[in-house]
Amino acid sequence: MPAVTANPANSTARSTGRSLPYRMGRLAGRSLAYCAALIPVALLALVTAPLGGAGAVVARWRSLRTGLLGMPPTSVPARRPGIFAVLGHALLSLLLGAVALLPIGVELLMVLRGVLYGVVVSGPYVGAWGGPTRGGAWLAHFLISLPFAGAGLAALIGIAAVHQRLTRRLDGERGSRWLIPTVLLMALAGALLFVSWTRQI
Repeated sequence: MPAVTANPANSTARSTGRSLPYRMGRLAGRSLAYCAALIPVALLALVTAPLGGAGAVVARWRSLRTGLLGMPPTSVPARRPGIFAVLGHALLSLLLGAVALLPIGVELLMVLRGVLYGVVVSGPYVGAWGGPTRGGAWLAHFLISLPFAGAGLAALIGIAAVHQRLTRRLDGERGSRWLIPTVLLMALAGALLFVSWTRQI
């Protein structure tokens, strides 16, 4: 009886199909952790860089990019950027970190008002989505929160991607002309979204 050999193409397709959600979930988790670190590291940079710690600050940005995001080191030989370049990068990082607070807040709300809705909200559920039962309201809030959570994770992936390109500029790589205007537009859009949200509550 002849041996049955597996089709490499089918095996690769099955492997890729299984690994894509895993890779996306891993990227989203890394991006969330990366974005959560932007404000603390930026504030530390603004304090320590004028005191002669610019080199340590740049090393910290590089380690965030390679350690948290898993990005390869820059192909351009590492250089020592000036203090004004480091401070400018810290200010832009602070802006992106502030923008990242919005999707991070969305993920937190998804957990509290979606996954844990029945625990956090004790009822009654008569006027709630999916009510009047606790189970129906819990399920409805969980399902409604899923697309918002997905959009929040996609935003965090985008913010992390923009910031790691900014960090590569510290090593001497030439960044695109759209990079800094994009950061400023993201900060403006985040501020407008935050103001409109606070007026709704």
